[in-house]
Amino acid sequence: MDRVSIPDILTLEETSEYLRLPVETVLNQAVKGNIPGRRIEDNWRFLKVAIDDWLSSKNSRSVLLSQAGAFADDDALLQLRDDIYQARGRSEIDDNLAD
Repeated sequence: MDRVSIPDILTLEETSEYLRLPVETVLNQAVKGNIPGRRIEDNWRFLKVAIDDWLSSKNSRSVLLSQAGAFADDDALLQLRDDIYQARGRSEIDDNLAD
C-alpha cells in the first residue's frame, strides 16, 4: 500500500480532502472559529497538527488556546488587541485596579 504524504500546512482544499468534508463546510467552520485555521488575505491555512488535535479533542476551544503560542510573534495581534478594547470602549487596564 502506498503512503500518501500530507504537508504540515494545508490549504482549504487540502483540509477539506483530509477531513473528507465539502470545502464550503470547512470554510464555514473555520470562519466561525470551530476549526483551527488562519486566514491570510483571501487564503486559509491550517496546521495539520492542529487539525489532528482538534479531531481528537472534545473541546475545540482548548485546541485553539493551545495553538495560540504559534502566533506569539505575530505583530498583527497587538493591533487586534487594541481594536478589541477600542470596540469595547474601555482600556486594556482596569482603571478600578490601577492605584
